[in-house]
Amino acid sequence: MKKIEAIIKPFKINELKDALQEHGVLGMTAYEVRGFGRQKGHSEVYRGSEYQVDFMAKIKVELVVPDERAEEIVGVIVRAARTGEIGDGKIFISDVAEAVRIRTGERNEEAL
Repeated sequence: MKKIEAIIKPFKINELKDALQEHGVLGMTAYEVRGFGRQKGHSEVYRGSEYQVDFMAKIKVELVVPDERAEEIVGVIVRAARTGEIGDGKIFISDVAEAVRIRTGERNEEAL
């Protein structure tokens, strides 16, 4: 199994959720996060004073999929989250040794 973590722009979350559901993904977890990368933040004006915003608001999405579906799902995420502008985000893929559904005790792919 593979764990896929994607950091995306907040306004893309509903589009991503819909695209994943269309491809049979039954669940995911999403967090509101803040971070920076090449985008380097931006300047804002509040009550006449300009200040630098270094940490940008993002959404982190996590899901676990069978090994054979990982590349397909990464492609779905890229297509749904891409704007073509700096700050579109990143995807990280890692191995998952085991998964357990607490309610039933099912393990691994049956637990997904």
